[in-house]
Amino acid sequence: MKKIVLLFWVLCGLLSNAQNSQEYDKIDVVVIGGGASGTMAGIQSARLGVKTLIVEQGPWLGGMLTSAGVSAIDGNHNLHSGLWNEFRESLYDYYGGAEGVKTGWVSNVLFEPSVGADILEKMVSKEPNLKVLFQSKLTKLEKRSKGWMLYILTNGVEKKVAANVLIDGTELGDVAKMAGVDYSIGMDARQTTGEEIASTKGNDIIQDLTYVVILKDFGEGADKTIAMPKDYDPNPFYCTCKGRCDEDSVSRTLWECDHMMKYGGLPNNKVMINWPIYGNDYYLNIIELSEAERERQLEKAKWFTRCYIYYLQTELGFKNYGIAEGEFPTEDGFPMIPYHRESRRIKGKVLFTVNDLAKPFSQKNKLYRTGIAVGDYPIDHHHAAYHGDMDLPDLHFYPVPSYSLPLGTLIPETVEDLIVAEKSISVTNIVNGTTRLQPVCMLIGQAAGATAAIAVQKDTSPSGVNVRDIQSTLLDAQAYLMPYFDVHPTDKEFKAIQRIGATGFLKGEGKNISWQNLTLFYPDSVITKEAINSGLKDLKLDFCLANKNTGVSKAETVDVINAIRKCQQKSKLRLKNFEEYCKQQNYKGILSGDNITRRQFAFLLDYFCDPFHYWNIDIKGEFEMMK
Repeated sequence: MKKIVLLFWVLCGLLSNAQNSQEYDKIDVVVIGGGASGTMAGIQSARLGVKTLIVEQGPWLGGMLTSAGVSAIDGNHNLHSGLWNEFRESLYDYYGGAEGVKTGWVSNVLFEPSVGADILEKMVSKEPNLKVLFQSKLTKLEKRSKGWMLYILTNGVEKKVAANVLIDGTELGDVAKMAGVDYSIGMDARQTTGEEIASTKGNDIIQDLTYVVILKDFGEGADKTIAMPKDYDPNPFYCTCKGRCDEDSVSRTLWECDHMMKYGGLPNNKVMINWPIYGNDYYLNIIELSEAERERQLEKAKWFTRCYIYYLQTELGFKNYGIAEGEFPTEDGFPMIPYHRESRRIKGKVLFTVNDLAKPFSQKNKLYRTGIAVGDYPIDHHHAAYHGDMDLPDLHFYPVPSYSLPLGTLIPETVEDLIVAEKSISVTNIVNGTTRLQPVCMLIGQAAGATAAIAVQKDTSPSGVNVRDIQSTLLDAQAYLMPYFDVHPTDKEFKAIQRIGATGFLKGEGKNISWQNLTLFYPDSVITKEAINSGLKDLKLDFCLANKNTGVSKAETVDVINAIRKCQQKSKLRLKNFEEYCKQQNYKGILSGDNITRRQFAFLLDYFCDPFHYWNIDIKGEFEMMK
């Protein structure tokens, strides 16, 4: 009898343990890392109606925007795309308009990190499908037949979460490594990527990081000089501004010291100290280190920034500038994390090279057709703090046109149910010099969130989601697919031009004008037969317009539309119906015989043929005709 009772309790214990092992939360989409990408991924996913969780190791959302103190936005000022633009508009509202954030000369948008963090928290709090776990971290993950089992440490308690889709929004791609994704670190070899400006040999050298600090001008007569840092050495900063160095002996432009201090000017008499010219950039490659060892190494970068502050206060006389009080929830007034410019870069479904970026329309793979995020900042690498930087390629403000980032860079080649965002996407080391910027990372996050949510809704993996479904969702969220500088979201034809541009039927032109990196659509130029015939050829249609003259008439436009509709097995469009629609759209010039503009042609082609949705594309931009 005793043996039977004992067996009963053993079985009960086993059953109890089995039941406990099944106790976990079920979340549709989990984002690890509430940085620039992670926050936007969570917001976009939640807005599409799926249950979403952000797990953030620190006390703030925003990553480099806020927690790292890099609160001067680089690039995308004229690309008013999606959640990046929504965040900027919130800053405008807080500071009283666009002029209220033009407080420094490095950017058109500068703000206090604490204000940025507050705005992001308010954006998140408006989403009923979105929750955030602060001061929490992922400790372990397990792949399931569908999705992931996550072990999350929060408030000292391990929490199990089953996720359908996981998004890596960490600063260094730590989740991708945990998930077994193949990745690269450092510079690619020229032979590997085909980039002429790449290094002849690959190496593990990454960009300098920076421990940013926010200083405040406490007014004339104030003395906020910090204690001299241990082992202080002023020599690394000697050429930080004009007046100390022989400019012929350095390769960088030196600015007047007072002007340098206004570089990262923030509202309310604060300044962001993130100065790259003999300033506080610091070389550390901590990517593969343990978390504890990372923290030990990062103390060196923080020490270096303290030395720079002391140099500014004592050697250059800016003793009235002290560490801003209450800007960050830290004892020393420093940001919670450093500014990481580079991380692991995964091996994705596609690799985005500088060739794809600079000349998108002439590449074998038409990756621009799969665009999900846009950017316009030049290739900007920071390597001056690395010993031996003179032997590295000069990638300081290498000019490129504005560009579309392809979807396949976010999706690992082999690991399913995972999307990678922030700076760990599948781009070359060179391209990382522009995709690392804040607006691009925000838009990468938005695309990641859209992809994850659609995967959940369609009951598939992210790699199985239709590219056009993702792009359509992003367009509905006011995001750009194509980086057209001269077509604004308020234009009636904006979405049509974005869709036609993403088919490649009409192509833009990349240009560099002074500091501006542009791709122009020329919407109000007359559409040419050459442009139309090129588009028809791309669609492999056996039809073209005779090149008798440059412009295109309404009758010829109808002929083109009908050639495409015939391929689509749609009914023939009558000229009368075409004219009626033009009248509805107030295209009076077309009715009176004027040549049709590129703007009008894109709008009419989109309406009558909808090639964007009819011709599906694969992850590399190849057409897959609908059946």
